This record gives sequence, structure tokens and C-alpha cells, in this order.
Amino acid sequence: MSKELIREIVVNVVGKQAEPIADLLNSKKHVNEFNLAKKLEITINQTRNLLYKLSDQGLVSSIRKKDKKKGWYTYFWKIENLKAFEFLKGLLDQRTNQINAQIASREKNQFYVCERCNLEYKEENALFMDFTCDECGEIFKVKDNSKLVRALQRNLKSIDGEMKLVEIEIQKERDKIEKQRIRKDKKEKAEKTRIRKEKAAIRKAIRDKEKKKAGFKKTVKKKVAKKKGKKKAVKRKVKKLAKKKKVVKKVIKKKSKRQKASSNTLKGTRVRSSGRK
Repeated sequence: MSKELIREIVVNVVGKQAEPIADLLNSKKHVNEFNLAKKLEITINQTRNLLYKLSDQGLVSSIRKKDKKKGWYTYFWKIENLKAFEFLKGLLDQRTNQINAQIASREKNQFYVCERCNLEYKEENALFMDFTCDECGEIFKVKDNSKLVRALQRNLKSIDGEMKLVEIEIQKERDKIEKQRIRKDKKEKAEKTRIRKEKAAIRKAIRDKEKKKAGFKKTVKKKVAKKKGKKKAVKRKVKKLAKKKKVVKKVIKKKSKRQKASSNTLKGTRVRSSGRK
């Protein structure tokens, strides 16, 4: 049913001759304008004129792509279903208002007709013409509006039925757009969550690295401090040993001096004892 409605919309805008373009544009993807011209068997300029008329009413959208080899741009087109159905709804509203106005006019006013010339006149015009046709001289007769009113009411019911179908299609398109929006929001949310997690992981890795660095520095400092402490301890031991060596040397010197003194005294006593003899 939606295809028939799209055809009706296109016919209302660009005429009956362009009806085949409705099925070609009613696609999920945008269609190459040269392919459209080829399938319609018309020139590219004629195709573009039809597309521009539809575009002026906001019924189609287009994207362009650059040919890398030739350097020019090619346009791709697609009908916008929601805007198209809303446009048709507006047309149906206008028709409904016109028919209601006609019914009200037929029920309220009296009309006269020349049966020979098949010309219709309002009461004030018929009165001005003295209820006589200027063309043939035939006397006007009162027109029975009941048949026309019934025909207009049938037409109104038909439009009401079509309006319900259009409203159903509009709601379907709005539901599609809402689902697409929800999917898009979910994707964006998931992408944001992924990026946030990645950033958090990067920050954590940086913190861990910094902690590792800080821990490494601490351990290095401790090792350096230990080495310094050991060096100081060794120096202290060396100093102690040096002091002990000095003390030992002093003691040895004193002992040697004593030994020399004692040996000298012994020699003197021997000399003296030998002289006496």
C-alpha cells in the first residue's frame, strides 16, 4: 500500500508521466541519478528536473560522491517516506476542506441550470440574467443538489479512508525513525562507555607505571642507603683497626725501648763486674 501512496504523491507533484520514478526512488539506499535516467529512458537533465521538483517539496534527499578518476560529483537520490506521507496528508486535508465547503454550499444555496447548454449558475447570477440563458434563450431549471451532495460525501469517505492509511504509514515511519534513534543512542552510549573504559585503563596503567617507578626509586634509594651504610661501617672498622694498629705500634715501641734499656743495663753491669776482677 505504501508504494501506491508514494506513486500518488509523485504524480501529484511532477505528473503522471513521472510515476515510474516513484518505485525507483522508494529504496533503502540512495540511487545513482544516471541509473535513474537509464531506467526511465530519458536524459539526465530531464531526470534532474523531476528530482529537483520533488526536492523543492522536501520529498527526496540526496548525497554526492566524487569520482576519483574523472573528478566530478555524482548525486544519489532517495525518497523520504515520512516527509512524503506528511505531504500527502496535507493534500488530503486540503481536499477534505474543499469538499466540505462544496457540500455546505450545495446544502445552503440554490443553483439553476440551463439543460441545453449544461451551464450552472448561482441564484444571484440566475436572477441577474432573469433566469434565461444568454446563449440559447432556454429557461433555467432548479438543479437537484442531492445527487451531487451524495457523490461529494462518497468522495469524502474515500478520502477519509485514504487519510487513515496515510496516518498508519506516518506512524510506521515515525516508529522506524524512533527505533533508529534508539539504536544510534545505544551505539553512541556504548562507544562513549568504551572510550571512557579505555581512558580509565590508560590512566590506571600510567598510575601503575608511576607507582612502579616510585617503588623502584625507593628500592634503589634503600639499596644506595644500605651501600652507604656498609661503606660507613667499613670506614668505621678501618678507622678502629687503624687506631688499634697505632696502639699496637706504640706498645711495641715501648716494649722495644724497655728491652733496649734492660739490655743496656745488663751490659753495664757486666762491664763493671769484669773491671773489678
